[in-house]
Amino acid sequence: MSYCSAIEMMTGDRKALHKAYHDNHYGFPIHDDNELFGRLIMEINQAGLSWETILKKEEAFRKAYHNFNIKKVATYTENDRDRLLNDSGIIRNRLKVNAAIENAKTIVALQKEFGSFEKWLESHHPKTKEEWVKLFKKTFRFTGGEIVNEFLQSIGYLPGAHSESCAIFKKIQKTKPLWMQKK
Repeated sequence: MSYCSAIEMMTGDRKALHKAYHDNHYGFPIHDDNELFGRLIMEINQAGLSWETILKKEEAFRKAYHNFNIKKVATYTENDRDRLLNDSGIIRNRLKVNAAIENAKTIVALQKEFGSFEKWLESHHPKTKEEWVKLFKKTFRFTGGEIVNEFLQSIGYLPGAHSESCAIFKKIQKTKPLWMQKK
């Protein structure tokens, strides 16, 4: 069952939470490096958990990781690591916290080389899901197949975020996401 149709079967606050993400964020291109980084942090933290858990904690993630400011996170110290591991508002998993910090450092290096994280992503388009996974595993920490697939679908680099019958699919098409474009 697609995310699009699953949301229709939800009710109340749960439906409102998912619908807000589905209708306004999921699959839409992101052009801000800090927001791209934030989405990567959220996808990494979702591993082994429900997306609903992560959506409920998004504001706490934003606060804990300085609004996903890549340059700030890249300079985190052991005290920051400890602060994150003791923050009950986020996922307190050492591997995921370490991945966020190390991935921020990697993105800073990519920004220096390519001008931005987004330009680094664009420089590798188009790739198959398998090629993207291989690239991400080589470049970043804690990025397996599902994490990479969801991250890239959620930012418009791979198709599949919405079913073609979904009204949001048509809105996304108007933004001309990279999965629709050929090099």
